[in-house]
This record gives sequence, C-alpha cells and structure tokens, in this order.
Amino acid sequence: MYSTRDRCIISILVMVFILSMFPFGNMQVWDIGLLRSINNGRNVAMDGVFRMITDSATPVAIFIPVALFVYAFLFKNKLTGQIAVYSALTLLVTSITDTGIKHMVNKPRPFATYDFIQKITSGGSPSFPSGHTTDAFVTAAVLSLAFRKWYVIVPVYLWALLVAYSRMDLGVHYPSDVLAGMCLGTVMAFIGYRIWHSRIFIIKEL
Repeated sequence: MYSTRDRCIISILVMVFILSMFPFGNMQVWDIGLLRSINNGRNVAMDGVFRMITDSATPVAIFIPVALFVYAFLFKNKLTGQIAVYSALTLLVTSITDTGIKHMVNKPRPFATYDFIQKITSGGSPSFPSGHTTDAFVTAAVLSLAFRKWYVIVPVYLWALLVAYSRMDLGVHYPSDVLAGMCLGTVMAFIGYRIWHSRIFIIKEL
C-alpha cells in the first residue's frame, strides 16, 4: 500500500509530531523564545488582518468539501464527488483525532503560563496541537494530493502557512503546537489519500 518513500515521509512527520509534543531542554527555551519574539514584536496594526486569517481556518476547511459536493452534483462529475467524499471524511477524522490529542495532552495555552504573552484572539481549549493549523494543513494537503496543480498547491499552502503564523502572532499557540498541527494535518491527508486511492476507488489526477 505504501512505498518506501511514503513510509519515510510519514515516519519523519510522526517523529517531528512526537518531538513537538514533548519539547525538552533547549527545545523548550526555543519554543517560548520564538513565540515571545513573534508575539511581542508583532505589528499591532496587522492584528485585525491576522484575526481574519486565523478565523478563516475552520470555515474554509468546511467550505471546500461542500463546494466540491455542489460542483459534483451540478455538473454530474463523479471524480469531483469522490474527491469531496475523501475531503469531508479526512477532515472529520482529523478533527476527531486533533480534539482527542488536545484533551489527552492537556497542555496549557502560552498566555495562561506566561504573563508576557499577549492574547489577541480567542483560544480556550488545550494548546497542543493547534487545531486551526491542523484544519488548514489537512485542507491544503487534501487539495494538493487530489489536484496536483501548482495553481492549487501554491495558494492553499500560502493560506495554510499564514493561518499557522497567525496562531503565534496572536499569542494563542507555541511554535511546537503549530508545527505539530502541520504534521498532523499532512499525515492524515496523506493516509486518507492512500486508503482512498488503493482500497475504495481510484482518484485519478485531474
């Protein structure tokens, strides 16, 4: 089912995820040091822009499979319908996984631990991993794997990276939370794609 390259990529991402879950020594110093630099050194005039970017993560992640379903229905496009199902189910499983890990690890938010971190947007659930980043990266990875076109890959990953950065800029996540969200979203999209591609139906390149 998985090639050597596939297993290698997934193994690296899982390893980075685990290291992000338990930062130690200099990694922990780097984690809070980088967050402090980003959050305290931000351009406050951009706070509104970054709040809009951060708030777009979940709506966009939900909108994509809905839009694909609508397109597939209106134009009787079976392939797009298959991609819509892959997208929706991968997002659902990823959200459940993300929530489960959050409550299992139960890591406090940075603004709750360090009084020098300024909280600029909402953030109440446990900190690890970043749910917004996970949503953004699973969406970007799903679309990139399904469509394989530069004009899809470049904008969706640019958006996902901005969402990830906004979580630190607005003071609600450590860099390790964001890095873990990137890894989790990418791994879940990759695994979902392989299962869909080989076991249920073939997603051909568009």
